[in-house]
Amino acid sequence: MKVAILGSGNGALAEAFEWSRAGHDIYMFDFPQFDKQVSAITKAGGIYSEGMMEGFQPVKYAGHDIALCLKGADLVFAVGPAYATEPFGKACAPYAEKGQIFVVCPSSCMGAILFKNALGLSVEDHSVTVADTSTLPYAVRIIADGKIAVYNRLGGGVLLATLPSSRNDMVYDLLKPVHECVEKAKNIFQTCLQNANPMLHPCITTLNAARIEGPDDFFFYEEGVTPGVGRLLKAIDDERIQLGAALGLEIENDPHISIRQGYLTEESYDHGYSKAPGFMGIKAQTQLDYRYYNEDAGFGLVLWVDLADRLGLELPNVRAMLQIVSSIMGRDYKAEKARTLDTLGLSGYSMDELLKIL
Repeated sequence: MKVAILGSGNGALAEAFEWSRAGHDIYMFDFPQFDKQVSAITKAGGIYSEGMMEGFQPVKYAGHDIALCLKGADLVFAVGPAYATEPFGKACAPYAEKGQIFVVCPSSCMGAILFKNALGLSVEDHSVTVADTSTLPYAVRIIADGKIAVYNRLGGGVLLATLPSSRNDMVYDLLKPVHECVEKAKNIFQTCLQNANPMLHPCITTLNAARIEGPDDFFFYEEGVTPGVGRLLKAIDDERIQLGAALGLEIENDPHISIRQGYLTEESYDHGYSKAPGFMGIKAQTQLDYRYYNEDAGFGLVLWVDLADRLGLELPNVRAMLQIVSSIMGRDYKAEKARTLDTLGLSGYSMDELLKIL
């Protein structure tokens, strides 16, 4: 197959490496301002990897020609943070072909909806299939230009949902031979809520804010998660599970699914994270103005609160965390509406209607 990868960050390079390793022709795109990795891949002719995926895999093309990448592509991955989803979709809009399959990896808060909007298609237009995943299939870092280290190739717990959900089996069957970790989700609400980053990152960051703004480095999980931090994590996670239940979804608690994914070895909210093999050695960010707030609170918690408002749920800990983060950063994330049902173009539907069409 021809597989197009949109993005040139950690996850994008890992996806390109793995699908090339599986025998597919890889075409990579990123915007001109992100030229460093695509130039290195072009020069080397492919990507180097170490860790749980080792060796060198060829890439047919890496550059800034989106038309070339999309032409005749059987599968297109959009791999990046929440703020990259819409630009990738808009770049694809003039060149997307009827029947193509796009996968937003990871969902980053109902990314499939946002990507479809950016293509200029309504949620009920099925001329293309747009799917998303609950998380990346890897823990991976770029360690040199065109070279990655894969610390964890997830063994399970990567949920997959499609628009429309009737095409779940088709996309699952396409991805499963390469990504053994994928599992079918009920709908894109489930892939969204199963991602626990909005629970995890803002909480640990907030309870370690003075250390982050201080002069010394520390390990984010190993030193940043104590019993008290763990209790707040659990309180927020319980509310995430409650939100899923109100939508008729079974959301796994994060320690449980993280064990299945290969990150944790203990189902607890303190030692589970502080002693997690998959989180060892991860340094804390050096400032609060970082994606753990701007993405995980500004997009994730904002969407959770918006859903809770629609469903009439209290979620006091989720709301308090969003308010505290906003106060710390001196901005009103909820008022910014980076990700709500309204900004996703879904405000005209009732919740019952959304659950039927998604």
